[in-house]
Order: sequence, then structure tokens, then C-alpha cells
Amino acid sequence: MRPSLCRGGGIWILLAVLVVVQPGAHGFYLPGSYPHKYLVGDTLSVKVNSLTSVETEIPFGYYSLPFCQPEKIRDSAENLGEILMGDRIENSPYTFRMYTNESEIFVCQTAPLSSDDFALLSKRIDEMYQVNFILDNLPAIRYTRKDDYTLHWTGFPVGVRFKDALYIFNHLKFRVLVNKYEDPNVSRVMGTGDAAELIPAVATSGGAPGYMVVGFEVVPCSFQHDPEVVKGLNKHSKYPSKIQCEPNMVSKVVKENEPLVFSYEVEFVERDIKWPSRWDAYLKMEGAKVHWFSILNSLMVIAFLAGIVLVIFLRTVRRDLTRYEELDKEAQAQMNEELSGWKLVVGDVFRAPSNPTLLCIMVGDGTQILGMAVVTILFAALGFMSPASRGTLVTGMLFFYLVLGIAAGYVAIRLWKTLRVGDPSGWISVSWRVACFFPGISFLILTTLNFLLWGSNSTGAIPISLFIVLLLLWFCISVPLTLVGGYFGAKAAHIEYPVRTNQIPREVPPQKYPSWLLVVGAGTLPFGTLFIELFFIMSSIWMGRVYYVFGFLFVVLILLVVVCAEVSLVLTYMHLCVEDWRWWWKSFFSSGSAAIYIFLYSINYLVFDLKNLSGPVSATLYLGYSLLMVVAIMLVTGTVGFLSSFWFVHFLFSSVKLD
Repeated sequence: MRPSLCRGGGIWILLAVLVVVQPGAHGFYLPGSYPHKYLVGDTLSVKVNSLTSVETEIPFGYYSLPFCQPEKIRDSAENLGEILMGDRIENSPYTFRMYTNESEIFVCQTAPLSSDDFALLSKRIDEMYQVNFILDNLPAIRYTRKDDYTLHWTGFPVGVRFKDALYIFNHLKFRVLVNKYEDPNVSRVMGTGDAAELIPAVATSGGAPGYMVVGFEVVPCSFQHDPEVVKGLNKHSKYPSKIQCEPNMVSKVVKENEPLVFSYEVEFVERDIKWPSRWDAYLKMEGAKVHWFSILNSLMVIAFLAGIVLVIFLRTVRRDLTRYEELDKEAQAQMNEELSGWKLVVGDVFRAPSNPTLLCIMVGDGTQILGMAVVTILFAALGFMSPASRGTLVTGMLFFYLVLGIAAGYVAIRLWKTLRVGDPSGWISVSWRVACFFPGISFLILTTLNFLLWGSNSTGAIPISLFIVLLLLWFCISVPLTLVGGYFGAKAAHIEYPVRTNQIPREVPPQKYPSWLLVVGAGTLPFGTLFIELFFIMSSIWMGRVYYVFGFLFVVLILLVVVCAEVSLVLTYMHLCVEDWRWWWKSFFSSGSAAIYIFLYSINYLVFDLKNLSGPVSATLYLGYSLLMVVAIMLVTGTVGFLSSFWFVHFLFSSVKLD
């Protein structure tokens, strides 16, 4: 790679960092963490996100149900990651005034429920859909007591079915936690109805004390409003009577041809919660000690096993090499007549494998995905992709994947040139296939799933406009960069083989057991390094929990790479010892077979942990996304195994002179 291109890559990363990091009053703040100062009486606008459910995993727009609407529904600015994750953030008719407690505020009375609205509302309640409110970028959180534990949930149910009757939560008790902020240099966010405008403040000694929002809690209630009282009320007017609403009591029955009445109350409570700590309540995991203990235990056990495998492996190879090199020439000549094991396949070990083009393509794509994973997890571990910045994780993954197309092209074409013993002809065609292989699989799976989401009118469906944007990113950024990487790979010197390859291939002796059985079984060890962490990742994706231990995930990723390399080395050495020189694909799938166990684990998670997941559409979505994840993991682990085995075989046969 040329130095000028390296400088260009550095500029790209620097620009990405400058976009991510914003200057703050006390240094630098990550996106979504910039402290907003509100004065007493400033307007706070509550926003709504998509309705979600752990039963269907299909998000829907908030206003798809007969809820109160503002005068004009406005979409909040969304990034690419938010849209891909199915988030649809819009304004709402719920508005507060900073540090102003209000009770019994009437929001609206809807039109009488039609048969279609009633059926849809009943369906959403039965499917346990949750309402998700957002205030100052903080999701509404709900606390419940179970035995001696306090559980927290983001959002609250649309309603509940009790004794064959449907009840809706139509009265909300909001609690806004605030902390005083008296720094006059901090920028102030002025409430302007449904929007918020950032106005730089001027440093003055007499600046009015402001407040920051450090918590947003909600308690949903079901209350039967008096129809006669509601008739004369205007929007946001005070309800004339006291609303006695207990969280454990339900009274508003949903009936066809009857309207729904919504109301709320808000209380501001000052708490000594610092701004950087306001997300702590969302990041708390139930059973956190078990999580940490399991991760540490897994790391120690796998590291211990990997160390033993590595020591045994090094001693075995070293003994063979030392024994052979200590012999004189006559002894070596005599020993050559009685050679056994890997020394017999010296003339075939570097014979090109079957389907070499496909192998190069998969190794190139695996390199690209592995690079994307390493950089994304590293940035997330450093805090650049915090949960406060919705969609930045997915956006960052997409950005790094596009940029690392240059690495995919370089690795694939240089391997292609090596397999062809220095002949780079056809590299453009191979580069195109590298650029289209995994994205093509992803596009096929996502398009199929998108048709299901379109048919369900879900906000999780990718719009046509976004499909066009993704295609433009694919063919205008990823493909050209892959071709650039392929160009540098074609220009780079190919890897010289240390031994010559015979013209006639050696016959592989019959094996006592099928080699594929050993290859498939080898995937258990790489799977063992990540299955515990995989549980928390799956819970984050499908159970609505926030995943934040990216430091542990980075360690697990490094450990996975080490174990995949070691497993592939051992399997390659074992195959060479039984005179099986067809190690290329076996080294790829010996570590890549971990994807089989991950897919089986995904099915197990669907059956035993997602018991409430209902409907063929939901199950198809789950299996489709799981299949996409499994393909990516197979390419990554297989690439690590193949490259390590290639290095080992090259080193092994270049360390001893065999004629």
C-alpha cells in the first residue's frame, strides 16, 4: 500500500473521530451526551419511538394505534443505523415545563373506536407491545418489584388482558429526575414547542441556575374518565377532579365504538446524579455478578486449554524437526526411504485446492468482516458508540465495512496470485466477486425479510429510498475500494512456495475415520470461547436489553482469533501426518465450523428463551437474521483458521530441507 493512501486512510479516520466527538463545556462529550441546560419554565417535549414487542420482534409506528396526536407529526432526524434498526422517533402531544409539577392534565379524547381500530388495538395488547417514550434522549424507564428484586424495563405496555377484558393504560405518571447546573458557560437548550434549539450562552456572573434531565421514569395506569367531564375540556387543560390511579388496578375497558381518553401528570425530582452517570440505570444488568463471573471463568478455562494445545503442538513439531535436522546426509537419505507422515506430502502440500477462486473470495470477505468487527468493537469499548447515540453502532459497522473493502481486495487477490504462482490475470473478475459475495448474500436475505416486514406494515421495513442508498454505497464505495485493494494485491509480490509441486498428485491413503467428522467437531472449541457472551448479545438484540460490555467483547474476540488459529493449526498438522495434503478447505472449515454450533445455539435460544415469540413471520425474521450472523462468523473464523494454517505450512516446509 502506498504511503499517500495510508495518509488518506488516516484522514478518513480523523474525520470520523471529529464527526463523532463534540466539544463541551468541560472538555469533549460523545454524541448524545452533550449536557443540555434548561431554565425553569422551559418547554420539554416528549418524543415517541416505535412500538416493540418481545413476542413478535416486529416494530410498528406509534401512531399506527389510535393514540393522541400532535397538530403535526414530525420525524426526528434519523441516521442510517436508526432506520436499519427500525427506530421511528416522532414528536408527541406530551409536553412539560421544567421544574413545574402538573397533575391531572387532559391530553385528548379520540374518536370512537372503529371495528378495525378495536381489532388492531386488541391484537397489539395481546402481543404485549410496549410504548417507548423519550425525553432529552433518555428512554422512559419503568420499575417493578419481584420478590426482593427491583426490575427495570424501558417503555410500558399498551394495555393488558384481564378476565377476557382488554384494559388500556391511558393515564401516565411521569417522574423527571433533574440535577442543578449553574455553569453559565454551557450552551442552553431553549424549548420551542416540538423542537429544541441550541443557543450558545454568554458567560455572565449572574446567570440563572439551570437544570439537566438525568432520569425519566413512568408509571402507567388504567383510569375510567367521566365522559360528561371530558366533553368541555380542551387539550392540555386541567382535569377538574382528582385522578386516583393505582398501578396495580385497571379500570378503563377497551370497547368498540367508544372513545379513549388520555391524561398524564408529571413530577420533577432533584437528584444528585451526575450527567455522565444518567445512563447507569439503563445499563444495569440483573445478575451482573453472574455475568462477570461467567465471562471471567470462560476466559480462564479457554485460555488454559488453548495454552495446553499450543504447548503440545509446538513440542510435537519441534521434536520432528530437531530429530530430522540432527541426522547426517546418509542418515537423511536412508530416512527419506522410510519417511512417514507430513514429510511424504512435500510435493503436494502446495498443490492448488479445488475451487481456488471461491476460497480467495471467502478469505477476502472474512478479512473485511473481521477488520470491521475489530475496529467497531474497539471504538465502542472506548465509548464512541454509547447507547445514548442511537444507531451509531450500526452506522459505524457499515462505514468501517465499506472502507475495509480495500483490505478484502488486497488479501483475496494476493492469495489468488499466489495460488496461480505469480500470474495475476483475472484479478478484476475476482475483485468484483469479492465485492459482491457477502453483500449479495446479505442483500438477498434482507430483501426476503423486508418483504415480510412490508407485508406487516412494520417500521422495521427498509424503505425503498434507503435500499437505493445502500445500493449506491455498495457500488460507489465498497466495490471501487475492493478494486483498488485488488489492484495493489495484483501488484504485490506473490508468496513463494518453499518446495516444488509434483506434476502428478499423490494418492491420499484411506482414512480410518471421515476427515469431515474431525473438521466439524473442531468447531466446538471456538464456539466455547464465545457462547456465554453470545447469550448476552442475543438477549440484547431480541429481549430489548442494552449491551454495553464491549471491553469484554473485545477480549473475547481476541481470544476467539487465537483459539481459531490454534485449532486450525492442530487439524492441519493432523491431516498432514496421515498423508492428507488437501488441507486448504479443511483448515478453513475446521475453525469455520463453529458457525454450525452458533446456528444450533440460535435455534435453542429460539425454542427455550424466546418461548413467547409467536407467528411464522417472527420466527422467519429471527432465523433469517441468525443465518446472516452465522454466515459472517463462518467467514471470519474460517479466514483466521486458513491464514494461520497457510503460515504454518509455509513455515514448516521452509524450515527443513527435503529433496
